[in-house]
Amino acid sequence: MENQEIRTEIILGVDTHLDVHVGVVIDTAGRVLGTLSVGTHNEGYRQLLCWAQAFGMLRRAGVEGTGSYGSALTHVLQSNGVTVIEINRPDRSRRRGRGKSDATDAESAARSVLAGDAKVIPKARNGLAEALRTLNLVRRSAVKAKTQTINQIRALLVSAPQAIRDAVYKADAAKCVAACTALSQGAVSAALASLHTGLRLLAKRWTAFNEELSELDAELTRLTKKAAPRLLGRFGVGPQTACTLLVTAGDNPTRLHSEAALAALCGTSPLQASSGKVQRHRLNRGGDRQANNALWTIAMVRMRSDPRTRDYVVKRTGEGLSKKEIHRCLKRYIVRELYPLILADLKDSASSA
Repeated sequence: MENQEIRTEIILGVDTHLDVHVGVVIDTAGRVLGTLSVGTHNEGYRQLLCWAQAFGMLRRAGVEGTGSYGSALTHVLQSNGVTVIEINRPDRSRRRGRGKSDATDAESAARSVLAGDAKVIPKARNGLAEALRTLNLVRRSAVKAKTQTINQIRALLVSAPQAIRDAVYKADAAKCVAACTALSQGAVSAALASLHTGLRLLAKRWTAFNEELSELDAELTRLTKKAAPRLLGRFGVGPQTACTLLVTAGDNPTRLHSEAALAALCGTSPLQASSGKVQRHRLNRGGDRQANNALWTIAMVRMRSDPRTRDYVVKRTGEGLSKKEIHRCLKRYIVRELYPLILADLKDSASSA
């Protein structure tokens, strides 16, 4: 009886949170065998694993948030030979009919794995792609804060006295910041003194973010050249776009079984938009929008400077395609071109790490 119980395959589903993870175990017939809540620490992860294995042979687990709250649990499960499947979100139609709880979300994760609806393998997050992701995350926030700062400076200058506006307001952001930094501290009125102080502090903040971005860009460029020499050798691919595509692929790009999978992940796979006698495709609004933007940038550079791409645009325009449709086609072709290069670069990065 004991051997028969061990041979029975079971599936674990986990709903992850900051302080607690909730696991549900089901068998291959879909019957719920048990529910357990554990803390988010190594002891809790081991407790969840041992508890699930007590019901039978644990080979697959569906985990929500493998790149965030479930990252540590994913590592523990994979280290013990369990194939972890990434669960994006619970089925909304099922949630409307059954309500919402951590246990039902965990059960839904397990059933998604059992039904084959969830197939995505989590990113490894242990190589250069993860290093680039970390720095790129910091860079995006710095760019946002820097833009917000110069916008605040310009907003203050809109209502500032005309003399200050004439002296400080510049179209070039760096020149505007330099003029704000040079403002005197001996203003006549309290309102004018506060304005001078606010502009100087904002200028100091903008300068700090600018220096931070210079440091981040230098480090990102260095790591990208190390991780993706083949990718950077292609026309229109720069350090920032190459970095974004590497982060999207992840450190274990074999999870992307084909170029079509990468295209779908980047939101460049064509979607049917046919009706009646009209046969056409439309733009894909899903996928990783940052990767989609990187492909858009590459396509724009090639449309402006690459003779072969410009000839293609003229040809497809003559066939009646719109600019958006041509852009969609170009992004799909770029994915086809870059997919094997991404695999080769990340393979070399993993072997040299």
